[in-house]
Amino acid sequence: MSLFAEILTIVLPVFVVIALGYALKRTGVINADFLYQTNRIVYYIALPLLLFHSIGAADFFANFNPRLILGSAAGIAVGFALSYAWAALRSYPAQIRGTFSQGAFRGNLAYVGLAITMSAYGDDGFTRAGILMGFLVPLLNFFAIVALVLPHRTSNGGQGWGFWLRQLLLNPLIVASFAGIAWSFFALPMPTVLDRSLDIATGMALPLALIAIGGSFSLEKLKGDLRMAGLATGFKLVWLPLLTAALLALLGVQGIDLGIGVLFAATPAATANYIMAHQMKGDAPLAGSIIMMSTLGSVATYTAALILLRMAGA
Repeated sequence: MSLFAEILTIVLPVFVVIALGYALKRTGVINADFLYQTNRIVYYIALPLLLFHSIGAADFFANFNPRLILGSAAGIAVGFALSYAWAALRSYPAQIRGTFSQGAFRGNLAYVGLAITMSAYGDDGFTRAGILMGFLVPLLNFFAIVALVLPHRTSNGGQGWGFWLRQLLLNPLIVASFAGIAWSFFALPMPTVLDRSLDIATGMALPLALIAIGGSFSLEKLKGDLRMAGLATGFKLVWLPLLTAALLALLGVQGIDLGIGVLFAATPAATANYIMAHQMKGDAPLAGSIIMMSTLGSVATYTAALILLRMAGA
């Protein structure tokens, strides 16, 4: 099998399931109520259980790489700083500035990142990715809040810092990741009944997550300033992965860990960006356009990234 064909077998299945979700919604097999409930099941139950199970049952010290976490975190921090500085230098209006910035650095790690990592590197890669995600999700949420609050720092409107701090600390994905990390770190036993129950229950997580993405997909969300959305998309899908790859290489990260770091950095914009932009006086239509554009574009950029990673031995 050629390298290109191998990469297609990694990337296409993920996006075929996303396309299935889109087709089911368009044909009326599923509706908005189903998608709402599915997102709740995935976000609050299925993905947290999957993260806890995959991380908790693993050897923590064999899968924990502090240099991978440091390099990936640095990529997020630099991505935030560069995107926000660009928006400020271009004198974007307050409601656009934060939305542009978070769209340029905050990716969909939970739904797309984990699915691509699982497809590319199997269970071992998924476990390492889950540990990495446990550290990155709080950081991504923090910088997203900062990006959206800073432009309105002289205003008293919207939700305060206390509300968003609670959202950060009580995020089910963060709680599940750290619970799994603690379980793995202390090498606690996983009873057979619990292990098999979780193995059954977690099988629904990634398929439902991808169907929910596809069902929520709508070209009608491509509106507003598409040029600005394209600029944020280009930063998210091209420049942020390249920046992260350079930082990881400088730290000596290689192999699967390098691949995981790059694949996480290359995720399309998170669907939560739209919700946060709407609730924190950002530009919700711009957020929706960035999500749609980056999700479509990630088919090509993931293919290119995986080809380059395979050539580099990752």
